[in-house]
Amino acid sequence: MIKIKQVYISITFISVVSVLITSCSVEKFIPEDKTLYTGSEIELNNKEDKDYDELEARLNLAIARKTNTKFLGMRPGLYFHFKANREKPGFINKFLNKQFGEDPYYFESIDVAGAEKILNNRLENSGYFGSIVRSSIQRDSSDVSTSVDYTIELTEPYTLKSYQLNKTLEDSLSIYNDIQASLKETKIEDNSLFNFYDLKSERERIDQYLKARGYYNFNSDFLIFEADTNAYEKRKFDLFLRFKSEVPKKSLVPYVIDEVNIHPNRSFTDEEKAKDTLNYEGYNFIQDSVFFKPKYLKPYVLIKPGDTYSPKLSSYTSRRLSSISTYKFVNIDYEEKDTVADEQGRRHLISNIYLSPLNKRSLRLEFQAVTKSNNFTGPNIGVVYSNRNLFKGGELLRISLNGGYEQQFFGRTGDQGLSSIQAGLNASLLFPRLIFPIDLNESFEYAIPKTKVSLGFDHLNRTQLYTLSSVSSSFGYIWEGNSYVTHELRPINLEFVSLGNTSEEFENILDNNPFLRRSFEQQFIAGLTYNFTYNEIKDQSTSQGLYFGFNYDMAGNGLNLLGSENQEGNNEFLGLEYAHYFKADIDLRYHLKLDQKRQKLVARVFAGAGQPMGSTESLPFVKQYFSGGPYSVRAFRIRSLGPGTFSPEDGSNSFFDQSGDIKLEANLEYRFPISEYLLGAFFADAGNVWLVNENDATPGGQFSSNFINELGAGFGFGLRVDIQGFVIRLDLATPIKEPSTSWNFDSANPVLNFAIGYPF
Repeated sequence: MIKIKQVYISITFISVVSVLITSCSVEKFIPEDKTLYTGSEIELNNKEDKDYDELEARLNLAIARKTNTKFLGMRPGLYFHFKANREKPGFINKFLNKQFGEDPYYFESIDVAGAEKILNNRLENSGYFGSIVRSSIQRDSSDVSTSVDYTIELTEPYTLKSYQLNKTLEDSLSIYNDIQASLKETKIEDNSLFNFYDLKSERERIDQYLKARGYYNFNSDFLIFEADTNAYEKRKFDLFLRFKSEVPKKSLVPYVIDEVNIHPNRSFTDEEKAKDTLNYEGYNFIQDSVFFKPKYLKPYVLIKPGDTYSPKLSSYTSRRLSSISTYKFVNIDYEEKDTVADEQGRRHLISNIYLSPLNKRSLRLEFQAVTKSNNFTGPNIGVVYSNRNLFKGGELLRISLNGGYEQQFFGRTGDQGLSSIQAGLNASLLFPRLIFPIDLNESFEYAIPKTKVSLGFDHLNRTQLYTLSSVSSSFGYIWEGNSYVTHELRPINLEFVSLGNTSEEFENILDNNPFLRRSFEQQFIAGLTYNFTYNEIKDQSTSQGLYFGFNYDMAGNGLNLLGSENQEGNNEFLGLEYAHYFKADIDLRYHLKLDQKRQKLVARVFAGAGQPMGSTESLPFVKQYFSGGPYSVRAFRIRSLGPGTFSPEDGSNSFFDQSGDIKLEANLEYRFPISEYLLGAFFADAGNVWLVNENDATPGGQFSSNFINELGAGFGFGLRVDIQGFVIRLDLATPIKEPSTSWNFDSANPVLNFAIGYPF
């Protein structure tokens, strides 16, 4: 019976495949005078003992033409195209064509003779002069498709013996000395093959070298290479670099910046309007009244009077000025001051820096429908006031007032129906400079650090449970190391939390978990935080690259010098119990583009740990890690994983119990487009949290060497509406492993997550 069943399955499989191949045949759609182009192959003869991979890749790229995709002998993309272009294609054929269809690529549109010329050109550019290219057209037996074979008889390539500058103009010109100095950095080496592409790169390199030394009007097109083969019998040559004839004289001398004129308040309507000029430390500030104080703006300008022209410093100045939130546009122009060179053979420039500001004040009213990772959903209203130049130094003041009502609709049994009323008043002042006892602003070349001061008050009324009021304040610095790296250091980070109006239900929760009560009683948090970010992913839809984030949080060390222990043996400062801990975590992500149609494979690993210190038994509740939810392990509700193998009783309110001091997570997601604004994703997540110290209220929660077997895992499918970066996301996930059980792929408890933005 088993053999008969296997034979039956084999016959069925072969029959299905045969039907698919027959049904997807495109031969009947191809015009009689056309054949499909199926590509080309290149064969190199007379090869020597060398590596020809780079040459072959260059040749194949030069004659590469589109061909129709083939899968298991079928051309589904082409088939859907033909079916959709019938008189009555039907909805399904139109849809399949839009998603997978391909236009036909016919051999008759291929210029074989032109391809031979292109190959000859690429061979000459690579030093293989005199090579012979032959083509052979190959048509398949069904007379439906055609390919082309190219056979190349390679000649011996030309080899470089020496490379030098040929001084054809006056030897006194300083540009010759500068070019000669630049040749020390050349990538053209003796005994290398002639390569047109290397010569082109060499011209661009010399051009950048000269521009960096003040040659404002120089252009790489002024340089020409000459090859001399007369001195050698075999295929060897000397390479000479010289100027083309009739190069403008002004292109052969360096330029010096004589004046720097800065327009701090330039609009499009006052170009001809006369303004006052104030000279500050050699810079001319041109403005009606003091819009931006010169002493604060000057450190952003790296272009200095008396220095030679530098495109690098010009670019850095533009970027630095653009980072000031006061300005909308930054434009740097250079004006030639004279027509002849001075006694030192230099010419002179005037630099004009035009700065167009944004509106100084703005008031924004926001109405929002908010959904959070803990499944609280509801309306929110906010008012934000901004002043972009508060003290005429580019300071950005933001004051925000917000309030909202939220209710939890999809929580665990016992959690559903919880609601909260929240209100907050927050203010921040961002100074576009480093406020420090020593002036270090000009020590930062790429970007000047910013100083941020913030103060906030927030009140949360979690009905049926408690009220939580907090006052927070911080002082710190933000700066960019380069286009990928950002640092944020807050040496002063204060937070005061007050728990009140606790219900009987919540008091019972705290009584049953003294560990949790201790985390709420730490009313005062004072410490230091540092964040490091390396980010190559500028656009979630199109970017490929690495993201690395590192966060460090330390509290209580400084207060230990001033504080004391109370009668219960806990840390206390000014009558307030304070937290003493350190905490660090890393977030590593990689986005891999699979094609140009927004197909991506995204991987993420997160690891974090906190360590209570001294008499502190646990991290403050607001600093603890949790797992589960739409930005975490999506097959589990928010805070429903862990700690460790801990599993609350059915129907119990465990929201506060399921957090920890250690967190590990890993995610893998395949994203693909469905239509222009709709994307799909298949994903798999795994993770959990653990405690550093044992807690009797959460048995099994302490971290151990068996942590791998204590991970929760799940997989699922998601839909994302992405409209110019604004993303609405739905993810449906199924758990396949609970932390306390083994793998189970028969789970019937899927979890639906609704969120804003991509998960990572």
